[in-house]
Amino acid sequence: MRRDRGRVSRSVQHGGSSLIRDMDAPLDAPAERAHSVLEFERAWWGHSGAKELSIRHEFGWTPARYYQILNAVIDTEGALRYDPVLVGRLRDVRESRAERRRTLRPDVDGNA
Repeated sequence: MRRDRGRVSRSVQHGGSSLIRDMDAPLDAPAERAHSVLEFERAWWGHSGAKELSIRHEFGWTPARYYQILNAVIDTEGALRYDPVLVGRLRDVRESRAERRRTLRPDVDGNA
């Protein structure tokens, strides 16, 4: 795991989870968890397999909760500074999926 020794983040509460906010604050456990989420996602990028089982094993969360937390983490500036390529890619994937959902919605008459 990549870290700037002793300077990771101050936590901020968001939806019941602590997330990265400021990379200039002392190292704390919630920031470690946010970094763990980013590291986990980096390891799974482009691989197939039982990701949901690994999420439950690694974090003890449901996959839905993991993705809620991941989305909150990638919206922080601290996460962007931690790994700009990964966070940028995850934001792009999220935006393209949201755009696909918006364009696939049926119109008023029920046609797609």
